Amino acid sequence: MTIQFSLPYRTAWGQRLAVCGAGPALGDWQAAAASLMNYDEVAGRWYLDVELPAGLLSYKYVLLAADGAPTWEARANRTLVLAGPAQRLLLADYWHAPAVPENELFTAAFTKALFRRPAAGAPVKAAKGKKKPGPPAPAGAGPPPGSVVLRLANPRVAPHLGLCVLGSDPALGAWDNRQCLVLSDADYPTWAATVQLQNPGEDCVYKYAIWDAAAGHALDMEGGENRIIPATGDAAAVRVFNDEDYRQATAWRGAGVALPVFAMRSESGLGVGEFADLKLLTDWAVQTGLQLVQVLPINDTVATHTWVDSYPYAAISVYALHPQFLHLEGIAPLKSKKDAAELARLKQELNAKDFVDYEPVMAAKWKFLRLLYQQEKKAFLADADYRQFLAEQGPWLAPYAAFSALRDRFGTADFTQWPAGFRTPPDLGALTAETAADYDDFGLFFFLQFHLDKQLRDAVAYARSRGVVLKGDLPIGIYRHSVEAWTQPELFHMDQQAGAPPDDFSTTGQNWRFPTYNWPRMAEDGYAWWQQRLGHLGRYFDALRIDHILGFFRIWEMPADSVEGLLGHFSPALPLHRHEIEQRLGWFDYGRLCEPYIRWHVLEAIFGQEAQGVFEEYLDDAGYGTCRFKAGLGTQRALETYVQGKIATEPQHADYFNWLLPNLYQLVNEVLFVPAATADFYHPRITLNKTWSFRGLDGDEARRRLYDDIYVDFFFHRHEEFWRQQGLTKLPAVRYATDLLICGEDLGMVPASVPGVMKQLGILGLNIQRMPATPGLEFSHPYDAPYLSVVTTSSHDMSTLRSWWQENRVATQRYFETLLGHWREVAPYYCEPWVVREIVVQHLQSPAMWAILPLQDYLGMDGHLRRADPAAEQINVPSNPAHFWKYRLHLPLEELVDAVGFNEPLRALVQDSGRG
Repeated sequence: MTIQFSLPYRTAWGQRLAVCGAGPALGDWQAAAASLMNYDEVAGRWYLDVELPAGLLSYKYVLLAADGAPTWEARANRTLVLAGPAQRLLLADYWHAPAVPENELFTAAFTKALFRRPAAGAPVKAAKGKKKPGPPAPAGAGPPPGSVVLRLANPRVAPHLGLCVLGSDPALGAWDNRQCLVLSDADYPTWAATVQLQNPGEDCVYKYAIWDAAAGHALDMEGGENRIIPATGDAAAVRVFNDEDYRQATAWRGAGVALPVFAMRSESGLGVGEFADLKLLTDWAVQTGLQLVQVLPINDTVATHTWVDSYPYAAISVYALHPQFLHLEGIAPLKSKKDAAELARLKQELNAKDFVDYEPVMAAKWKFLRLLYQQEKKAFLADADYRQFLAEQGPWLAPYAAFSALRDRFGTADFTQWPAGFRTPPDLGALTAETAADYDDFGLFFFLQFHLDKQLRDAVAYARSRGVVLKGDLPIGIYRHSVEAWTQPELFHMDQQAGAPPDDFSTTGQNWRFPTYNWPRMAEDGYAWWQQRLGHLGRYFDALRIDHILGFFRIWEMPADSVEGLLGHFSPALPLHRHEIEQRLGWFDYGRLCEPYIRWHVLEAIFGQEAQGVFEEYLDDAGYGTCRFKAGLGTQRALETYVQGKIATEPQHADYFNWLLPNLYQLVNEVLFVPAATADFYHPRITLNKTWSFRGLDGDEARRRLYDDIYVDFFFHRHEEFWRQQGLTKLPAVRYATDLLICGEDLGMVPASVPGVMKQLGILGLNIQRMPATPGLEFSHPYDAPYLSVVTTSSHDMSTLRSWWQENRVATQRYFETLLGHWREVAPYYCEPWVVREIVVQHLQSPAMWAILPLQDYLGMDGHLRRADPAAEQINVPSNPAHFWKYRLHLPLEELVDAVGFNEPLRALVQDSGRG
């Protein structure tokens, strides 16, 4: 079959368009071997004629720069079945431009949930008195010669409606909205129909419209100019019009709710939220007109079997789900009446608690999980569904089961402490074989993950059936003692730590203690690790929040001996050579610039009357009025170990040592430059102008400005293009690994290049009113958020609206006057329900694609439903590394679903904002 590709596109000088796809004629998906197109100046179109065999055609257009560098068009690969009697096929396509907001409507959030077809490919009711044209011909048949195939890519059609075509030709109803051509959704989000025009020798004008099958007529015809099917003189050719851009007046906007799964409370729970509770939250979302439910990470974090494991961003597997989310009764009833009675008693006891009491909850889960495993083992191993699950998920499931069982056998998740034969993975197939004598040690975890997966996918299917999107959370890092670190250490820098520079959450930075990524190694196989990880998340979610998306541009990296984040540096980066520093400052002295600046006046300022004692125990006199740490105490990790030993031997002085330790860390941080990995290269220390060392520099203000100039250039100018290229290299592998709607958490010290890269890749940004992206701005306005973004009132790392309202009365008053418009009025002492309502409405009215607010802030609008103590609503406190993640909704979701007096007014607010 001869195929003519045709595409209108205006290129710049030196650019060429090409068709690239499957098969040697189209370059086998290699841009350098793609088939070049020719340009028709009269028609203003690029075209290419090529002979292709029958079968599935898969292709994309690619723009080649003068130097051959390719730019692929956006969206998924184009597909078309080549079959039938026609020998010539004329394709009329349009370029899928990147950075176009409509591209995001083709993601799973819209195609699998919001506009999910009730029965894809089901027959569509024809107009009364008119025979409905059939759907596109099946493989092997193909459209007859001389026919026209109309195809429109448009996901934004309500599930109970369809699409049709009205036009001037009688075959298109001659503009009669009851005699139109009804399209099939068999290939949704592409709609299509095949038709034989009655007057093919004349130009036919047409438009698309919404088809209401129940009413039997078209409605809401698209705007803009008429589309044209030109007259043809080639009666034997099939013409395929792959149309784009259904012209709707307004951009789609939605609203959602954020609540961690562990924080959900239901009458059927066991002291913690479970995957089954997602159905209840989905029901509430439907009641209130919300279209999205957002959760925190749900991966297994069980490393120590203590409350420390409540931290959801330290997963021991990037695939496995957390045992706490398992609904035990969803597996099978306990056959032992005694065990069933104990479970019922524990359920009542743990559900009555105001918070998630992590250790007792997990102890109960493990106990009854083991009982259920033994009870159901025989049926489980014979279950065909389990066998399929094992076959599909085995590559990660077996390593996870082995790791978890060995963790419990050896009493630690730190595999470097395991016996020598297990520090690197042995033959995992043999280790976890069902015939092994100790199989039950491993089988428990196969059993666990099978049922977790089953229960979560059941909740996912339920949400999609009700038109609700589930949005997950992708942590930027992996846990140091995890399956991935054990099985694939080459992908990580295990001798480094990831974190974040100082921000509003923590003035000393954050140290997550995760290893950093070995990006060059990951690039060798096209970032397969990331693609597999994203593909697995697509099993459960339709949208995804990428935690700390800045990590794909550069990550804050600290050496293993750091506890706080101030001695870190961005990686990758372009450090300064000592000669460059010397040239710009006029001098370079390693001891003065790179070693801790410790003087007696500094000790007195930090330690007060304890200064002498601190000096005697921790420091030595280095001469000339300077001090240095004693041997073996020069790093924060060494100090941590030493002081923790003191606490163990002198517990009665624990308060003193807990006060002392961060002040000792401060001394270690007293440097102006941090040595890079390469000799004679250095990074300016973050916030160096806040150090005693900076204040102690000789010279006048002009000399200090030299340091400021280096600092500003280094952190805000030097790396912009370098980091932009880093993002454009790494992020596409994540962005295009699935059809998920991707949102990035782009808060903090954001390079200027980040918003442009995210826009180019169609990744939504995050806008929090209290954390504006514009420097010097105290509050941002939701009305100023771009369309491809998410606006929210609070995040899980922040206080909720009501709690924040009471933190700083001066700031609250400014916010009340300038953002809420209550000029010269005194702000109420507490964040009253009407104030919360004004803030919520302001966010709902934003032009951003999504307004996703924490459930706590929605409830703040109701004086009866909201929690009594606003301080108890905060989920995480980033400045406290020992924080216990225990937040739990204070009322059952069943009660929330039935709260008509709250739900109906909220639904009205959502509808009035034009969302949904």
